[in-house]
Amino acid sequence: MRQPQSPHGRGSLKWMQLAANERADYLNRMVRDACSIPSEEMIEWLSPRADDEWAEYRDGDFLNLLGIELSARPLREFWPRLGPQWDALGRIHSGGVLLVEAKANILEAVSPPSQASPRSLSRIRASLEDTQRFLRVDTRIDWTAKLYQYANRLAHLYLLRELNGIDARLLFIYFVGDRDVDGPRTVREWQAALTVVKGVLGLPGRHRLSACVSDVFLDVAELI
Repeated sequence: MRQPQSPHGRGSLKWMQLAANERADYLNRMVRDACSIPSEEMIEWLSPRADDEWAEYRDGDFLNLLGIELSARPLREFWPRLGPQWDALGRIHSGGVLLVEAKANILEAVSPPSQASPRSLSRIRASLEDTQRFLRVDTRIDWTAKLYQYANRLAHLYLLRELNGIDARLLFIYFVGDRDVDGPRTVREWQAALTVVKGVLGLPGRHRLSACVSDVFLDVAELI
């Protein structure tokens, strides 16, 4: 599913659009640093793009945009329709794809529980529990409750990397200094909140997907 977005938004929508289109040099430098990607590697942002109505992608369309196929475990078997809508999608030219979830304030990170129908929720729970077992997280922790969004992004990384062998990386991009939405003014504030998020989800300090999950902190002053 392709979802055009307003070019006049606020918060993470606004800053992600600016970063990917007008300050990709800064964005790419910070992504390379966070992910230990060599400086000579080219990164191309496929969404959001000004020439594509700032569209964000979900379901099979995000795979099509990235040019990848899940031949071992199809998306439809792992997750029902209306799955994660990615704030940005990128590609590393030597190989590998980037999935982005972006936030500009802490309240955004505290996502509501899943609103899926009972039938869809059953499939979601099964896939989340598979992910938990792989990460050695206690499956009694309900990943469909609060912080569901963080959990389902991890699950999709698990689907791509571990179940299908796709070289994928998950980036959580946190904008620092967005006073319009009362966002954190320092990286330390974000890090304190994320310690709580990961603790509530039962994630250990290091887990089997840690090497391909990165927190990237972008100063909005660098995007203006």
